[in-house]
Amino acid sequence: MGIGESPFETAIREVKEEINFDIEAKDLHLFSIIAEKNYEDKCHWLMFLFDCSKRLQKLPPDMREGSFEFHKPESVYDLKIPETDRKVLWPIWFEKRHGFTMLKADCSMDKPLKVTVEEEIGL
Repeated sequence: MGIGESPFETAIREVKEEINFDIEAKDLHLFSIIAEKNYEDKCHWLMFLFDCSKRLQKLPPDMREGSFEFHKPESVYDLKIPETDRKVLWPIWFEKRHGFTMLKADCSMDKPLKVTVEEEIGL
């Protein structure tokens, strides 16, 4: 049974569970929602992207999923990350994180990635 969390509640819980860092809704700015169709030809999902104004003072300990790392902005594109992160997520953060952008992405593996901007606010 689901617990019925909002995207903000989910982000707060996940940050606490993954890196034991306490944040509140006031620390978060929802800057994008991406509806991904056919991700890895397996599923469809919504991704809620937040910027957090509360900053970590030190790296958290390693976790089940791996280790947390800081990277210089110019090195992000050299990381092993999904195509949608490289072509969509990081460019939005770098260019539009102070507003809001709603996107849909067709991630079908047999076609080139197709991203459509459905709405932009405050850019």
